[in-house]
Amino acid sequence: MNGFEGELKKRILGIIPHVIVSDFSPESGSGGVSSLQRVSSQDNSSQSNLPESKSPQRMDKTWSVLREALLKQPHVLQVSPFLETEALIQSRSALQGVLVQGIIPEYEQSNIINTSLVSGSMTKLEQQPYSLVIGQSLANKLNVRLGDDVRLVLPNKSVFTPMGRIPVQRVFTIVGIFNIGSQVDDAMVYIDSRYGAKLLRRSGDGIDKLRLYLDDAFNAKQVVSALEQQQPIKNQTDGVVSSLTYSTWDESQGALFSAVKMEKNMMWLMLSLIVAVAAFNIVSALVMVVVEKQGEIGILQTLGLARFDIVKIFITQGMVNGLWGVSLGGLFGVLIAMNLNELMQVIGGHFLGVGLQELPVKLQWFDVVIIILSALLMSFLATLYPAYQASKTEPAQVLRNE
Repeated sequence: MNGFEGELKKRILGIIPHVIVSDFSPESGSGGVSSLQRVSSQDNSSQSNLPESKSPQRMDKTWSVLREALLKQPHVLQVSPFLETEALIQSRSALQGVLVQGIIPEYEQSNIINTSLVSGSMTKLEQQPYSLVIGQSLANKLNVRLGDDVRLVLPNKSVFTPMGRIPVQRVFTIVGIFNIGSQVDDAMVYIDSRYGAKLLRRSGDGIDKLRLYLDDAFNAKQVVSALEQQQPIKNQTDGVVSSLTYSTWDESQGALFSAVKMEKNMMWLMLSLIVAVAAFNIVSALVMVVVEKQGEIGILQTLGLARFDIVKIFITQGMVNGLWGVSLGGLFGVLIAMNLNELMQVIGGHFLGVGLQELPVKLQWFDVVIIILSALLMSFLATLYPAYQASKTEPAQVLRNE
């Protein structure tokens, strides 16, 4: 379960931003400017000290101040600027709706997309005009390869032509194909933000959002709460107060991870019940020992053994059995977990419906310790009733028939 959750975090949350910072002030609509742009225009002196972009064609760095402020926040590892829009991608044989993200490649070097490329390069987005990077599954659906041309159509944006009003569209060349193995492989397309800005009729690089990647995606709400209290960038222009708007991955993928968490809790409950049933073996074994050793218990009591000492004897006997079982079970459990995929290959993983795909295994020692301590606690609780019954033995009645 830990491995499955880890794979979901890697494959899905590796692409989906943990936190998105954007501005939905009244001026930030079509034909207007966002608060990020207004802050930049009022802070030209501070902008001049910022490092220039590697590409001389990038003219709009209005998000730099905010990015530097966000990078200083706790749990924030990376902040990358982007723009996004819905579009249709068309090849010679297929058409599909996608989400287009305009990025700056120099800020995406550690992105899971860049590290999961099967062909091409992310840096070519900046070098080759009107180029894009798509997923392997999307390339298969469109029946295209590296170097092929596809057409991006923006149905929400249109232009006037002699033939009337038509959607904005442009031919792009595929310069990279990635394969992460998640559901977003056929739904995301990456282009350079400059050419995305031209499609959307924006100035400069067209950046209007920043995405935050955290040390742990589950810290998103904590980070957003801290940012809302601090408001790193807040501006007032013409009597209108504009502030930043935050959204987290939980809004789009929260239901999936909630289901995984519930499944994990149910698995824990089920395994706990199995261990509890196994603990009854200790109860039954000790009860049988108490019945069989009635005479010996009576003799020890006549020799001066206190009732509490009898309780300690049976608790010790039960705990020794529990300790042996927990030690052997913990040892074999860890060994099996660490070599599960190799074991599946030996016995034939296809019998469990896994086929040739490896099971994601993530062994957390904290879980191992909790399981061992819980099993020892159940073993201890299982000894209390037999030990109490043994301490109630009456020597006179037991030894009457001896």
